[in-house]
Amino acid sequence: MAATREHFGSRLGFILAAAGSAVGIGNLVAFPVAATKSGGGAFLLVYAVFVLFICLPIMMAELALGRTTEKDPVGAYRQLSGGSRAWRIPGWMALITPFMIAVFYLVLTVWILGYLIEVLSGNLNQLTNEAYFGQFINSKLIFVYLVLVMLLTNSVLAMGVKDGIERAAKALMPMLFVMLLGLVIFVLTRENSELGLKYYLLPDFAKLNAEVISKAMSQAFFSLSLGMGIMITYGSYLKKREAIPGAAKAVALTDTLVAFTAGLLILPSIFHFNPQIDTSTLSESSASMIFLFLPKIFLSLQGSIGYFGASAVAATFFFLVLIAALTSLISIVEVPLAALCDERGLSRKKAIYIVGVLQVILAGACAVSFGMVDWLTHFIHIAGSEKGFFELVEIVFYDTILPLNGLLVCLFVIYKWKRVNFNKALSQGDSSFSGSLSQKYVNFSLGTFIPVILLLVFLNTVALKFFGHSLI
Repeated sequence: MAATREHFGSRLGFILAAAGSAVGIGNLVAFPVAATKSGGGAFLLVYAVFVLFICLPIMMAELALGRTTEKDPVGAYRQLSGGSRAWRIPGWMALITPFMIAVFYLVLTVWILGYLIEVLSGNLNQLTNEAYFGQFINSKLIFVYLVLVMLLTNSVLAMGVKDGIERAAKALMPMLFVMLLGLVIFVLTRENSELGLKYYLLPDFAKLNAEVISKAMSQAFFSLSLGMGIMITYGSYLKKREAIPGAAKAVALTDTLVAFTAGLLILPSIFHFNPQIDTSTLSESSASMIFLFLPKIFLSLQGSIGYFGASAVAATFFFLVLIAALTSLISIVEVPLAALCDERGLSRKKAIYIVGVLQVILAGACAVSFGMVDWLTHFIHIAGSEKGFFELVEIVFYDTILPLNGLLVCLFVIYKWKRVNFNKALSQGDSSFSGSLSQKYVNFSLGTFIPVILLLVFLNTVALKFFGHSLI
């Protein structure tokens, strides 16, 4: 007899856990910079349109797949396809993708933890030396921090959905919101902060082009954890009485608000540091901004609040980013754990051991691909340049496969599972959704233009990342 499916204890618990998955490192750093370089308020408007009209229907589809079957991605596709061998492939892709994303995300989280510890040790001035970053990521301390991060995430996961994931989300997400707002209020009182607000919020529609629109679409899709199997898995823990459309809207709104608010922190900070800065020179890489640029901004605060005060602000920021990274990591790792428990009947404890060992091995390979191990540092040659193992994992499983996974979700829900069954699933817990304008739009969009957009994004990403040429 199958074990009773564990569920989130409350709607708020689900929303905070799902938002914790969606709110990641990119939301806090890369998103604000991308917006500023791509038209400010114009980019924000396009991003919001994509979240509302493209991403929300896909999130509803993924949640519906999970809640209807109460299975992991592999089991959900298998059950609703009637055991079709062809439709097992998307299920496995939705499983392997988060497993590999967790591998490189582990490394980023390790770096953040290491920098937080350095700041708390009074070494903020040391972090402003760009050469230090290269030394840090190639030090043996990386492996100590890797063990600490694994212990933190697996301790939460070992307690299960309600007592582990949900409880952690209820504690960490409000903490994240409060710290983010506190930092925003502090930064907005700094000199020249209004210049950052100007570049971030005022729309510049002249900068909008096909490439920027594609960037906004990709940012919205990645930001909401779509195509990773996470929403399918979390949907399987959602009680039948909960309204999927309402829950999806709450998660999307929370994620978007955090990303928007982060811009009120990052851009004013940058312009306080250098009011003459050319925003086109800013890197959209989260790692470059967090580890190479932002420490200089924090250290510059010592002129007004002293070295201790500057270190306190830096520590608060790195702790904030660490929370975002951990909540995302917990959600990502939960997908392969759920699959092992569902598909192989393993206990959660045994599944954690298996996934943990594999991820430590692969994360270790990523961690040493920045100079420690030569063949992993020069792992492959694509798009005219050498890529390390870490870069390859990021390009394949984060940049490239997610739109393809989303495309397959759309096609499966509408053309294999069928609209009538999908609509029934969405109406369960929300009878007002049946026959509504929202229902008609979701059905139409998932079966027509959303798959086309995702296909174009996927093909353009392949052309750009693997051949060095954009199709747009």
